[in-house]
Amino acid sequence: MPKYYVTTSIPYVNAEPHVGFGMELLYGDVLARRARQLGADVIFSTGTDEHGGKIAEMAAQEKIQPKEFSDKISQRFQDLSKLLMISNNRFIRTTDEGHEQRAQLIWKALEKDIYKGKYVGWYCTGDEAFFTEKEVKANNGICPNHNRPYDKIEEENYFFSLSKYTAAINKAIVTGEFEILPVTRRNEILGVLKEGLEDISISRPKEKISWGIPVPGDNKQVMYVWFEALMNYITVLGYPEFEDFKNYWPADVQVIGKDILRFHAAIWPAMLMSLDLPLPKQLYVHGFITIEGKKMSKSLGNVLHPNDIIEHYGLDAFRYFFLRRIPSYEDGDFSWDRLDEAYNNELANELGNVVQRTIAMITQYQGGKIGNLPEAGHDIAQYEEALRLCKFDRAMDEIWEHVRGLNQYIDEEKPWQIAKQNEPEHLREVLAYQVSSLLSIASLLEPFMPDTSAKIRAIFDGGVVNSPKTSLFPKHDEKPKPKVIASKDENAAG
Repeated sequence: MPKYYVTTSIPYVNAEPHVGFGMELLYGDVLARRARQLGADVIFSTGTDEHGGKIAEMAAQEKIQPKEFSDKISQRFQDLSKLLMISNNRFIRTTDEGHEQRAQLIWKALEKDIYKGKYVGWYCTGDEAFFTEKEVKANNGICPNHNRPYDKIEEENYFFSLSKYTAAINKAIVTGEFEILPVTRRNEILGVLKEGLEDISISRPKEKISWGIPVPGDNKQVMYVWFEALMNYITVLGYPEFEDFKNYWPADVQVIGKDILRFHAAIWPAMLMSLDLPLPKQLYVHGFITIEGKKMSKSLGNVLHPNDIIEHYGLDAFRYFFLRRIPSYEDGDFSWDRLDEAYNNELANELGNVVQRTIAMITQYQGGKIGNLPEAGHDIAQYEEALRLCKFDRAMDEIWEHVRGLNQYIDEEKPWQIAKQNEPEHLREVLAYQVSSLLSIASLLEPFMPDTSAKIRAIFDGGVVNSPKTSLFPKHDEKPKPKVIASKDENAAG
């Protein structure tokens, strides 16, 4: 049985989850479900990133320990996975004992490329990130994400020899060994590589940041949170000795947001090269979501939790919108009007309607008995290629071509006229094809809308119509009012 490994990024627990990371989970879920459909043995991992000064600072504000604070927020990300029916079978936390131990093993394995030096520069605790003089000047000394000055720091840290891997990473990307999608993100990181990578600081003094994994052999230093967090993709597999690591690495696809491209397309490949490990086969980089044309912001009252949508429209409508109506390769916008339009016109009028039409006609003309099913004959080559390239919106377009094609088939064949003409055999053939086509559509839908897929299959199970009491997508006349989620930081992960 072939092995398949897919990951999402692990969001920082400085904020509550919202639709941005929910969308990323959907992308990983589609890939995992499709791989299982094709017979693969799948590991699908997500999780939470929980160390660093920001977490210690926020925990202190609530007068609780960092671990307790992390437990609370991490649980909400786990709840989000359940809410969205995400099929991950691994959830890693960087505070897990196994991760912390294996992170130290990785550090030791990287020591040939680690040296101690003095860091003089800029840092933002809110981002848990170092910034260059050029970046700080461009923002007039104020972090745009947190609206506060960057911290000027001068400290003795450990450094990783990132610069020595510039040429090797460039070659891996150019040759396709390390495929980055879309091409705009590929070109972006190639531009960074052309300028040359610089060695990076990978630790912080424990006296300044106590909430972190200690550097092996130096109890005065802790690992830089971003450097340590990247290790999760192999620690979750039990690096270096577990069979899962040996069988599943390299990852088939790693799904991330565009804001963390450099970490995953430069630092992470260099770490793997230093460990003499193969690079991920594919890095898929998605865009951001705006709300009614505006950045999600607590102050604007437009930060959405997926449940705000699911409570009114249902889970599969949520999955449908973010997988089809949000561009897979670009930023996308959510609005209640766009969601309502998609729900009523595409889910209710097109998919829901063709299912109900088929149910009604088989019930009326054949006493609910379906009969032998022919092959639907759907061409899915473009669907498969779209999924290979992580073009989820395009793959769904292909499904909807079949949905609309089936509605057109019914309109052209006019089963009601065939019934009037008393042609029972012809009628059975037409209706049987409708069912066959719907079952084929249900199979294609399963990675995207698993509940809807299961309902369609259940309706026609056993060769008879098992008519649902309600339509798959009952129409809604009123749109819900958006809710604001309680967020500690409006720049939530994802």
